[in-house]
Amino acid sequence: MSNYHLAQVNIALPVEPLGSARLADFVAALDSVNALAEAAPGFVWRLKTDEGDATAVRGFDDDRLIVNMSVWESVEALSDFTYRNAEHAAMMRRRREWFVPMKEAFLVLWWIPAGHIPTVAEAEERLTHLRRHGPTPRAFTFRRLFPAPDGEPAAPVVQEQPCPAD
Repeated sequence: MSNYHLAQVNIALPVEPLGSARLADFVAALDSVNALAEAAPGFVWRLKTDEGDATAVRGFDDDRLIVNMSVWESVEALSDFTYRNAEHAAMMRRRREWFVPMKEAFLVLWWIPAGHIPTVAEAEERLTHLRRHGPTPRAFTFRRLFPAPDGEPAAPVVQEQPCPAD
């Protein structure tokens, strides 16, 4: 068992305000998808407000962005949920209906000591690092993975299109 967990953040810019009819299906699915994440093997923690999701969390110097941040026991656990959970995959297939395509990296992964809860500021720093330097052990992607400081290298995950927000 590793002494490290995998943190991830992905950000998204909705095409319209969350209360719009165009985003109604996305908003309606949030509670269900978040509950699936929390019940998934390897899930550790996710960013949320008292309302149960993170849609009101602000960061990344843009109040319009949605921030999704979570912690998982391993790359495999996050990958399984992201790409193999049918309900989450269905949401991902519809992301272009709901979110503006990003011109820069919108997802970053990094290792944290088990028990550490990452902050939005920490996530911002990691995403900025990825955008400036590309994948490194400090900030990486599913396509270019780096091992936990005490672990074995993980095989790259072929897909890399996580849902902008869960």
